[in-house]
Amino acid sequence: MTEQLAARRDAAAPTPAAPDAAGGMVEEPGWTAAVRRNLARRMPLTELLPSTQPAYVGSWVYVFGVTTIAALVWTIASGTILAFMGSAWWHTSALGHFVNSVHFWGAQMFFLFMVLHLWGKFWMASWRDGRAATWAVGVVIFLASIVTAFTGYLIQENFDSQWIAVNAKDAINATGLGGFFNVLNFGQMYGIHVMLMPIVVTLLVVLHILQVRTRGVVRPIGDPYTPTPETGGDTPEGRLEA
Repeated sequence: MTEQLAARRDAAAPTPAAPDAAGGMVEEPGWTAAVRRNLARRMPLTELLPSTQPAYVGSWVYVFGVTTIAALVWTIASGTILAFMGSAWWHTSALGHFVNSVHFWGAQMFFLFMVLHLWGKFWMASWRDGRAATWAVGVVIFLASIVTAFTGYLIQENFDSQWIAVNAKDAINATGLGGFFNVLNFGQMYGIHVMLMPIVVTLLVVLHILQVRTRGVVRPIGDPYTPTPETGGDTPEGRLEA
């Protein structure tokens, strides 16, 4: 059995590059090998999981991205509990009222920190140095979060949500989207808020984090020290432990 496991492990191991007739190395064939090489080149582990960060990351303007993620995790965790317990639970149970309040204020903190993060990066021109795609994904996250919050307000099942839905119906019908989305349909809005939008926002946030890790955090405007292989874009103060 041990020999069979060893043989299977050896067979599954990647085939090392072999030298060709000219003495060079021949790359391993296959699309999986090509994808693996591309990922290793674009997202090396030293960038995805760094042990140090540039000293300017200690500024408060760089904190709001992390606090936004923390608020998102808090909001999704409380929302998961609400989804499993059902819509009547947060109206009839004291614990349901508490969890619903945690979810509501978690969403408020999420938007507060996200707006601060967005404005901070806007005034820092964070699309510099090849980071336009990172900035664009961040903007899409903000727009998707607005849709998520809107559907969340619609499924509160109180007078506020009814008033919002009645007024939003005419606005959405005016855009031509009323044939696809019925804001007065609780089941449809509940499904979009609980199933669709959290997955969309989470996947976009993961992509955004990978982009930031790949490119690194943007340097402050006016920083005279440009990224080099030797310094990695460090400021004179050195690097901070991650």
